[in-house]
Amino acid sequence: MDQGNTAFLLIAAALVLLMTPGLAFFYGGLVKAKSVISMMMLSFGSMGLIGVLWVLYGYAIAFPGAEGTLFPWSIDGSALGLNSLLETPEGAAYPPLAFVAFQATFAIITVALVSGAIADRAKFGSWMVFAGVWATVVYFPVASWVFNFGLAEDGSFAYGGWITHGLQDVFGVGAIDFAGGTAVHINAGAAALALALVLGRRVGFQKGANVPHNPPFVLLGAGLLWFGWFGFNAGSELAADGTAALAFVNTIAAPSAALLAWLVVEKVKDGKPTSVGAASGAVAGLVAITPACASLHPVWAIVLGLVAGAVCALAVELKFKLGFDDSLDVVGIHLVGGLIGTLYLGFFANNTGLFMGGNGAQLLVQAIAAFAVMIYSFVLAYLIGFVIQKTIGFRVKNEDEIAGIDTSVHGEEGYVLTDAR
Repeated sequence: MDQGNTAFLLIAAALVLLMTPGLAFFYGGLVKAKSVISMMMLSFGSMGLIGVLWVLYGYAIAFPGAEGTLFPWSIDGSALGLNSLLETPEGAAYPPLAFVAFQATFAIITVALVSGAIADRAKFGSWMVFAGVWATVVYFPVASWVFNFGLAEDGSFAYGGWITHGLQDVFGVGAIDFAGGTAVHINAGAAALALALVLGRRVGFQKGANVPHNPPFVLLGAGLLWFGWFGFNAGSELAADGTAALAFVNTIAAPSAALLAWLVVEKVKDGKPTSVGAASGAVAGLVAITPACASLHPVWAIVLGLVAGAVCALAVELKFKLGFDDSLDVVGIHLVGGLIGTLYLGFFANNTGLFMGGNGAQLLVQAIAAFAVMIYSFVLAYLIGFVIQKTIGFRVKNEDEIAGIDTSVHGEEGYVLTDAR
């Protein structure tokens, strides 16, 4: 067992876990002051619920074995409760539980991302029901499509997901998704769009009606997300090597460029570059580089960041033109950014992209992967959300929404400005 790589993987897992509290600050700062606790609790609720489900059966669905290529999903019964993963096989690079821990943090952050689309108007209990069901029937299977590493007899990990391994059998190349452009960002973005449609628009929804109540929270959250993202991207190599170093550098380059591009668009379009725009641009770049971080020259990573930052800055305006209320721009940043990063690889991936010595097959499989995940996630998220709304109810009462849902849902206030004692 390689203790260095084991330590690397465990540290990366800790970094990715930090991303969810970072997301809570990022989202919390974007909502109104009377909804900040509710918004942050959606992320913390996801941490608790998905952490438990991952141990009980999530890993068994997401990683059903080296031959687990069934569509849409299969399950490894021996891995339920992680029973078969407690011992380290002879010759394994690191304990299986280190990989389990790393992937658990991916599941947690993906579910939490979806919550940004329903800010200011969702019941906490209904969100928890949605989170558990969606993770079970959407995230865990989709993670298997992309990330599925099965333990081979020699203790090594082997690919088994249809998006990577299966498409390669058909087209000669598999889709490239190093750290989760499809499984995390397109997946969460499509589900967010579905939930935004199910819950409908907030009271008084229009451009300029809802402004972030705490931009410093937004910047703090973006900083924590960026910090954790190094574990997300470089850690996906599962080893401290040159590929991890490339992923690390690209996780600096792309979001830096995206931040600048977003600010330029803001300046041209609205006359002023904003702190929230800087934070959003950085996140858009992080989203776009996620699938591509190990497959791009750093210069092409900068180009990707510029494209993602500019396009996502424009895409967040679509909700006003199309009439759907994606409260915190999960669609405009994560769905659009995920699509950009995934499809960009079809053109510029090292040695295989259309413009980098490859052919159209790489672009084709990237598109198949992206749109398969998007459609699957959207349809099932809409159905799950619709059933919850029609049974136990998903949306709070209008009067609670107007007053702010922290008190009505959680019995707390985010800011106590007077001492009543």
